[in-house]
Amino acid sequence: MFKVFIDGSAGTTGLRIRGMLEKREDVQLIALPEAQRKDPAARKDALSRADVVFLCLPDDAAREAVALVENPDTIVIDASTAHRTSPGWAYGFPELSEQHRAAVAHGRRIANPGCYASGFIAIVYPLVKAGIVSSDYPFVCHAVSGYSGAGKKGIAEYEAEGRSASYDTPRLYALSLQHKHLPEMKAVCGLTRTPVFNPYVCDYYCGMTVSVPLFADLLNKPVSLAQLEELYRSHYAGQRFVRLGMEPGGFVSANVLNGTNELEILVNGNEERFLLTARLDNLGKGASGAAIQNMNIALGLDEGVSL
Repeated sequence: MFKVFIDGSAGTTGLRIRGMLEKREDVQLIALPEAQRKDPAARKDALSRADVVFLCLPDDAAREAVALVENPDTIVIDASTAHRTSPGWAYGFPELSEQHRAAVAHGRRIANPGCYASGFIAIVYPLVKAGIVSSDYPFVCHAVSGYSGAGKKGIAEYEAEGRSASYDTPRLYALSLQHKHLPEMKAVCGLTRTPVFNPYVCDYYCGMTVSVPLFADLLNKPVSLAQLEELYRSHYAGQRFVRLGMEPGGFVSANVLNGTNELEILVNGNEERFLLTARLDNLGKGASGAAIQNMNIALGLDEGVSL
């Protein structure tokens, strides 16, 4: 029986993790009374007694929580952005490479990827590894997400009665071209140039697409649409949750993978300009699902338990 403590279980990610773990017979959830959830001594005890800790907290609170963990064998899976580029932390995207999977399997500090970052990295990492693009390629990334990615406050705003009509439309944000996922997008892919990232939050609950266009004449070597498809098919061969996808009909919908831990990559465009798109549930492979998958791998279990 594995003892698990979710620090920050009232948020969207924490609630979904709890919902999945409550159905398992091999997990005992450590719960603190409401009055003790912010008590340092009580939290320190819970964090140190657990075999696995999920941190579903703001960045500063996540850093404070890590410092409270006294047991060196406790597996800490941080869903915040606090440790995604930190030395000594495994980046929890095991499908990227054998090295990433091994780091999760043997790590005791695992940084759960960001939702947008998961889509971007799933597309770009294989391109860089195969030498198709240079590290200084001028990447542009467009993405849309359901409003559940905006957190509790954002969800409340979208679901409020009498809300502004502006919430009815896709809303572009991160207008300064700064976003909390950019550091991991750049670091994990080994990029030297920061991408231009244009995210939209939209009036539906969850699901996302992350799209990266490429100019064929800016690549390091000639490739065709068919060769790009084969690149992704080969790179993710044998992976349960990441695969090459298809979308007949001329439209790519963002919500068809909702409720799953799956991520699909779709290759479109023409022989001069390519459009590469990742589709996933921002609460699944983009958050809670990935966290559970990382826990399973770190504990030596089948990675698909609960998923």
